[in-house]
Amino acid sequence: MSAAPEVGVLIVDDEEPARTILRDYLGRVGGVRILGECANGFEAVRAAGELSPGIVFLDIEMPKLNGFEVLELLEPVIAVVFVTAYDEHAVKAFDVHAVDYVLKPYSPERITAAVARARERLGRGQTLSASTVAAAARPEGTWLTRVVVRDGARVQIIPLEKLDAVEAQDDYVALKTEGKAFLKAQTLASLAAALDPKRFVRVHRSHLVRIDALARIEPFGSGSHVGILHDGSRVPLSREGYARLKELLG
Repeated sequence: MSAAPEVGVLIVDDEEPARTILRDYLGRVGGVRILGECANGFEAVRAAGELSPGIVFLDIEMPKLNGFEVLELLEPVIAVVFVTAYDEHAVKAFDVHAVDYVLKPYSPERITAAVARARERLGRGQTLSASTVAAAARPEGTWLTRVVVRDGARVQIIPLEKLDAVEAQDDYVALKTEGKAFLKAQTLASLAAALDPKRFVRVHRSHLVRIDALARIEPFGSGSHVGILHDGSRVPLSREGYARLKELLG
């Protein structure tokens, strides 16, 4: 039997001792080449784009960008193994969605097993829905406080108080903020489900608006309405969307 092809691995953890241990344990696994190490999420997104790893060992609790935000910005073909101190809610979500993870402190045997599982996922071409995993790991009743999106080699962080509207565009959403629009690979439905419904309203099958960004509502044709945002842009309102807005605005 021929040996498995070499797989490139990226290590992402903000704690240097944790990276050192991971590097040591991964060095004992055959067919693994460590491509690099990153101390934060911004470095991870950039390095993943430049180095094209097959597997990323990704810490969850990190400054700047957490592991779930990094996951949303990685190519879906990458096999991600979350590295975490025990968090019951997140671990339960990982189990439900068949996401691999290792708990700190980890053993060499657990790292070897994680690499083997990641290789299997790569061999099957199995990908993760980043937004689904992130939503499942978020405690019930909590909402996003910001949205992250990759803009070329840069990562844009959009606070929700600056996210004016969102428009569905095929398999992407256009995030509209401060007169600009950023495309992100995500469905409008999954983003809407992660936002506080008291602040954001699905006003049309293809449009979502932040209520505070809405300046006024105007009639548009026979029985139709359009929303005018403070920046002057116009958003179509379906009958259901108009009814939702009227209910929230009283």
